[in-house]
Amino acid sequence: MAANNGGDKGTRNLVIVMVSFIVVVGVVFSLISSRSSSTAAIPASVSAEDGYGIVLNPTAKPTIDVYIDYQCPVCKNFEILNGGYLNEVIAQNKAKVVYHPMTFIGPESILAANAAACAADENEFVGMNLALFQDQSATENSGKWQGDALLNIGKSIGIKSAKFEKCIKDGNYVKWTGNVAAASAKANVNGTPTIFVNGKELDRNTEYGDPVKFKAALAAGGVK
Repeated sequence: MAANNGGDKGTRNLVIVMVSFIVVVGVVFSLISSRSSSTAAIPASVSAEDGYGIVLNPTAKPTIDVYIDYQCPVCKNFEILNGGYLNEVIAQNKAKVVYHPMTFIGPESILAANAAACAADENEFVGMNLALFQDQSATENSGKWQGDALLNIGKSIGIKSAKFEKCIKDGNYVKWTGNVAAASAKANVNGTPTIFVNGKELDRNTEYGDPVKFKAALAAGGVK
C-alpha cells in the first residue's frame, strides 16, 4: 500500500505542476495580448494608423474593418457565411479590408494570429485566414495548434518557405498581437466578430448572419 500511496502522491504532484505550468503560460500570453509594445515586430502589411490590422488593398475605398478571433466559433460561422464575398471584394479591389486578429480567448488565439501574420508576409493571408477557421477546434485552447500544427496548415495552402517556418517557430509577431488588442480596446471593440464599414459598426444581430443583408450593408457603405 505504501508504494501505491507514494505513486499516487507523485502522480498528483505531477498533475499539479503541469496545471500550474499551463496557468502560468496562460497568464503570460494574456499579458502579452493586452499590452501594446513599441518594440514589437510588425508584419509588412500592417498599419499602425489602421489599429495595427493586416491591410489588404491599402489604397482602395471604402474601408472595411474585420475584428475576429480564430478560436471564436461565431467568427467561424461568419467566415462560412460571408468570407467568400469578402474575398471577392478583396480580389476585385472593391474596398480596403483590414483584419484585426484578436486574442482574448487565449494562448492558441495568439499563436493563430501570429501564423496569420506570417502568412500575410507571404501574400497568403486570405488563404490562411480561411484555413485557420476550417481547422478550428471545438474546444478552446485544446492544444490542437501547438507544435508544428500551424506550420502544417500553412503548408496545406502552399506556403513552404523557410522564412514562414522560422516566423511560425520563433513567434515573430506574438508581441504584435498585444498592439492589436490595445488598439481594439481604444476602438471600443470588446467582442468578435465585429465589422465596421467606414467607421460605422454593422448590426451583428441582423447583418452578420444573413449574407444578403451583409452584402446590402456593405453596399450602403460604398462597396460596389
